[in-house]
Amino acid sequence: MAHRIAFIGFGGVGQGLADIIQNQGEELLKKEGLDLQVVAISDMMKGSLYHPEGLNLKAVTEAVASGSLQSYPEESGLIRGLDSMQTIKQSNADTIVEVTFTDVRTGQPAIDHCKAAFLSRKNVVTTNKGPIALAYRELSKLAKEYGVFFGFEGTVMSGTPALRMPLTTLAGNEISAIRGIFNGTSNYMLTRMEEGLSFDAALKEAQDLGFAEADPTNDVEGYDVRYKIVILANYVMDLPLTVEEVTCKGISQLTTQDIEEAKQNGERWKLLGTLQKGEDGLIATVGPERIPLTDPLASISGATNAITYECSLAGPITLAGAGAGIKETGFSLLIDLIHFHREKMAVTT
Repeated sequence: MAHRIAFIGFGGVGQGLADIIQNQGEELLKKEGLDLQVVAISDMMKGSLYHPEGLNLKAVTEAVASGSLQSYPEESGLIRGLDSMQTIKQSNADTIVEVTFTDVRTGQPAIDHCKAAFLSRKNVVTTNKGPIALAYRELSKLAKEYGVFFGFEGTVMSGTPALRMPLTTLAGNEISAIRGIFNGTSNYMLTRMEEGLSFDAALKEAQDLGFAEADPTNDVEGYDVRYKIVILANYVMDLPLTVEEVTCKGISQLTTQDIEEAKQNGERWKLLGTLQKGEDGLIATVGPERIPLTDPLASISGATNAITYECSLAGPITLAGAGAGIKETGFSLLIDLIHFHREKMAVTT
């Protein structure tokens, strides 16, 4: 039986997953028994489509290339014009892929989309940090209450499994601390500053390459990392933590002199997000740190992300990989869909 999905938002990440389904659908069916069928797309800018028997992804791709879903060919049973909430509530999708542009400070509109999906007894997979950082406990409780799946692997390190790995492969360990490089833009800039660029020159280069936004505040001031630290605390450590409880400082005050002094002492600056269990509870910080070159995180250069888990049995385990990218983030959604499918199959066999 096909697993029907509806995209709420259809920017680069959503299109990345759609491309994977279009190009690897037969392989997924053969290897995993997973038959993914896109029945709906609702995007504020591109328009919306719904067909209960499935959309033609090749035609979707061609329509998006023209700038709008309006050029998708007419066919019997096709419904146009549903907004995001109508698509969630009225479509026959089993799973909502929530990839809208969301205000990370409020988590909206993704929080409301997730709630509407759960109340409609639909699963959700998302890459939006806002709802997980701001409303994880409320949303996960609601998903459990309605017996649906809630997946968000891509919210911390994109397609690199920073969330599921510690709870599966590292099961049995107590994780006493987590620290990592969670922002590719700032890490790229620090790498280039060590190679001689000023902060401003490194930022401009990052913007020219598409790593940094026109307004780079979330990246260079550590706000992006702060949200990811909150997700790791609540999900991996199962400890309540709010955004306001995380001490946060960015890299905008670092100078070429700071970088040079670290180099002369066999050290390297990195913007780190850190969680540490202590006698007084959980200590959560984001900020630039000078770390020795022997530290596994010191070797992480460019836009790569990395995370180290301090494990009671296995010792320190470091995982590195892409923390962004259309294909990689699209893959993170696929990770969740495959995981849910495997869970469901395990229950029914």
